[in-house]
Amino acid sequence: MEVVEDSMNRKFLQEKKRGGWRAITFILGNETLEKLGSIGVSANFMLYLRNVFHMEPVEASNVYYLWMGLTNFAPLLGALISDAYIGRFKTIAYASFFALLGLMTMTLTASLPHLHPPPCNNPHPDECDDPNKLQLGILFLGLAFLSIGSGGIRPCSIPFGVDQFDQRTEQGLKGMASFFNWYYLTLTMVLIFSHTVVVYLQTVSWVIGFSIPTGLMACAVVMFFVGTRFYVYVKPEGSVFSGIARVIVAARKKRNLEIPAVDDGTVEYYDPPVKPGVLSKLPLTSQFKFLDKGAVIAEGDLTSEGVPAHKWRLCSVQEVEEVKCLIRVVPIWSAGIISIVAMSTQATFIVFQAMKMDRHMGPHFEIPAASVVVISYITIGIWLPIYDRLLVPSLWRIRKFRFTLLQRMGIGIIFAILSMFTAGFVEGVRRTRDTTVTQTSVFWLAVPLILMGFCESFNFIGQIEFFNSQFPEHMRSIANSLFPLSFAAANYLSSLLVTTVHKFSGTKDQPDWLNKDLDKGKLDYYYYTIAGLGVVNLVYFWYCARNYQYKAGPQSEDIKEEKPFLDI
Repeated sequence: MEVVEDSMNRKFLQEKKRGGWRAITFILGNETLEKLGSIGVSANFMLYLRNVFHMEPVEASNVYYLWMGLTNFAPLLGALISDAYIGRFKTIAYASFFALLGLMTMTLTASLPHLHPPPCNNPHPDECDDPNKLQLGILFLGLAFLSIGSGGIRPCSIPFGVDQFDQRTEQGLKGMASFFNWYYLTLTMVLIFSHTVVVYLQTVSWVIGFSIPTGLMACAVVMFFVGTRFYVYVKPEGSVFSGIARVIVAARKKRNLEIPAVDDGTVEYYDPPVKPGVLSKLPLTSQFKFLDKGAVIAEGDLTSEGVPAHKWRLCSVQEVEEVKCLIRVVPIWSAGIISIVAMSTQATFIVFQAMKMDRHMGPHFEIPAASVVVISYITIGIWLPIYDRLLVPSLWRIRKFRFTLLQRMGIGIIFAILSMFTAGFVEGVRRTRDTTVTQTSVFWLAVPLILMGFCESFNFIGQIEFFNSQFPEHMRSIANSLFPLSFAAANYLSSLLVTTVHKFSGTKDQPDWLNKDLDKGKLDYYYYTIAGLGVVNLVYFWYCARNYQYKAGPQSEDIKEEKPFLDI
């Protein structure tokens, strides 16, 4: 007995040494270096397609949007694999190797002459040689590897970090909040570094510009495995999607049951204790009552041991409420797509816009076109500490007021609309001045980019916190895959919008809005179209937010009143 007790004590002490900030150091290090690698390639990718692969702006934009759509759809599959089969650690580990393989492939497309079209000094790249099938195939293969890597890393990195803290303790909640702050701080630093230093190196040499992200990704893989003995590992709980399917099937099988609109005790629901590792016990709510039928105990549903006789006929209240969490979030999720469509112009047409403007800073230095979007990221880096440390405490102290997550998201949508209106105005001024006087300064783009920075600060961070707070802890991988899924939908919508505008906005005598020569096109009309869609989307979001019912239990904004350090 003493030997067994001593063994258990040693195991307990070993578990206590795992997790915490020692583990977070390796997770954040891996995440930061991985982001430096992946964003280092995507930051200037439009110009790589334009100048090296000689694609027209619309063609390059469609390639970019379709790739980013795949990249942001993949996390949904990564979350499924992680939660149902192999866990977060293994998912990140396998995905990291795919990301490294993708970066190596992209570096080869830049360094080996037969993997890209021959160089062309023609000022109009679309008049140069097109890439052949082999060159496009290797390029798309590298992009596919990068998408697989992102699909495993993105939905698991934040939940894996959260796993390192015991959320049942005050210290664990405080550590989790600090982890969110450090996560977004490092992300902002990566964005700024990638869009300045890495982009500048790519203007000097694409081989050097791609080799550095590849080397950083290799370091990220090494660093992630160095910390293996410090991590807390949470076992996969099974497929969330199979649980969702069981609830829907069970509710349909019992669709003829009559249940009261308000629970009066006349109906018995199957409500066992939650599984080990599930911290949030969800009570039965009155919304979406048709799903409650899946948890009603009918004759023959339970065995003599009190467990369901048929899993596809009887579900627990917890499983039903988890499905309700997902259904409630979907309308709010869909309302965030148009704002991301607006944001995605930073990596596409705003870059082409900047190429037509005066980018000189002093007599000897010219700002790379892809680096102008750093203004948006600097705005985020400056605004977040002001919001967190000054605005939120002051509003609560003076007016006893705080922004809810949905209010923050709505404010972000308004900033996205304003950003597109100002971007259209700036393009109209640029096109007029360039044909009559001199080139317009690229710093005119600072206004729409600053407004887009405010959009991201309010809407995007609000979305991530919203998704994490509206799902139980064991569904966090699914929650974190919803935001990339918004980007996937936005990128596919952007591709459809670009193709439609390019095809139908022009006539025989009039070039289309997205003409390869911006001076002949009407890019400002494209921006105004997105702004108009944003206004319609704002009304839709207001309706969805007005009718949204928060998940039962304490919300993050409730905790913020007493513990302001939890605000992102």
